[in-house]
Amino acid sequence: MTSTIAKETEIFEDVSNPLDWVEEVFSIQDWAFDRHSEDELTVHVSGKRGQYRLHFLWQEEYSAMQFSCEMDVVIAPSARSDAAKALATMNADIWLGHFDIREDVKIPRFRHTSLFRGMTGGSGAEHIEDLVDIALNECERYMPVFSLLSRQNQMPDSASLSLALMDSAGSA
Repeated sequence: MTSTIAKETEIFEDVSNPLDWVEEVFSIQDWAFDRHSEDELTVHVSGKRGQYRLHFLWQEEYSAMQFSCEMDVVIAPSARSDAAKALATMNADIWLGHFDIREDVKIPRFRHTSLFRGMTGGSGAEHIEDLVDIALNECERYMPVFSLLSRQNQMPDSASLSLALMDSAGSA
């Protein structure tokens, strides 16, 4: 039994850096990215409703990659309690990842940490594509909420916030 576990451990320890897969995916998309270090990569992406900063951070010790997708809005100080309620509602409906608001800059972001132990190059690249697609779709889905919460001198009423949180069917 011990030898089987040891062999499996050896296989799983040979995980390449998934940021190489991120580079591959972004090169195919023709997105310019900045590889800050062996363990960190950033790219700026335009969506239909806003601009997004995708940040990838690899931690080899855990074979885990933390991913965040920051939005281009800042939550107004007057809307912080409404933002907390909105985050709870949004996060209850999300299967993968979650939204939070960076305390230092009050910027909303979608975050998720993925484990990569045992992945191969092909499956890793597909995993990255799915992760980016899910994050951008969720950010686009909830951008109206964050836009409402970013207005400095306008507190959103509960009806407006409820409408912004509703899923829409189609686009105008």
